[in-house]
Amino acid sequence: MPPVPLALLSLLADSRFHSGQALGAALGVTRSAVWKAMRVCAQHGIEIHSVRGKGYRLAQKLDLLHEQSIKQNLETQAQRLLTRLEIHSTLDSTSKHLLRMSDNELASGVACLAESQHTGRGRHGRHWISPFGANIYLSVLWRFAVGPAALSGLSLAMGVAVLQSLQALGVSVCGLKWPNDILCEGRKLAGILLDIKGEASGPSSTVVGIGVNVRMPEVVAAEIDQPWTDLNHIAAPACPSRNQIAAQLLGQVVIALDEFDRAGFTPFQARWMRWDCLAGRQVNLQLPNQTVRGRACGIDERGALLLEVQGEVRAFTGGEVSLRAAS
Repeated sequence: MPPVPLALLSLLADSRFHSGQALGAALGVTRSAVWKAMRVCAQHGIEIHSVRGKGYRLAQKLDLLHEQSIKQNLETQAQRLLTRLEIHSTLDSTSKHLLRMSDNELASGVACLAESQHTGRGRHGRHWISPFGANIYLSVLWRFAVGPAALSGLSLAMGVAVLQSLQALGVSVCGLKWPNDILCEGRKLAGILLDIKGEASGPSSTVVGIGVNVRMPEVVAAEIDQPWTDLNHIAAPACPSRNQIAAQLLGQVVIALDEFDRAGFTPFQARWMRWDCLAGRQVNLQLPNQTVRGRACGIDERGALLLEVQGEVRAFTGGEVSLRAAS
């Protein structure tokens, strides 16, 4: 599928009507080319109204991402740690894009955002619903001198970074569900997926993929197979712009990656437990070959989940596990 014509959408972003002739003149193309661009937008699920005598207008206002706006809103430390920022109209996934580039001589701090993804990934092989211009799809590449085994707890540290970015945006009603889901009133707001590769003794590289629901269109909501929410519902009527969210999220993530690189998981443990959604609750932990029922007791210094099972506290780490509140 051809990429979304961002130049056209930027002109239509003011929610006013524009004639095909005016759009063509502004873009330096023919009216026929404008019409073809409209068809590409429709293929990506972007609805544009056409009214005879008035022209074209977006059915719903779009909040497009802008590189300069995001960079200007980064803290000084984050600006220093960010080595490169890419914004794409459409990708298979931001993480796959960075993974393809990770074998090149790229430094830590390369970040990628996309307006939409057509094969975005969630945990357990789920498809991450990624409609155009609606949410945040962010990935960051970071290189570590140590091997993958030494990165225990990194996914939880990234959950802390996402929570801190939401707090900075005035969203204080969310919590963390082990290992790194961000929930609000039991509904998923954001998810994190790590891709780590490298030698056992190091070095290694990690691509941190983060998705945050901002304004999920109702037309695609039916495709989501778990309870969910978005910032538009949580923070209405003063939901931050996508550029504000992207800047705060990116800034907190690169700062947290740098902190983890220097000090490991230790500085994040207490922060994670402060926002633990399930602390003290009876839960079911789904392992590949069994279900363990116990009382959630937080995490240990490696980020392992602690469960009290029949009076004994046991630690559970990594792998393909899921956690559900027991009824």
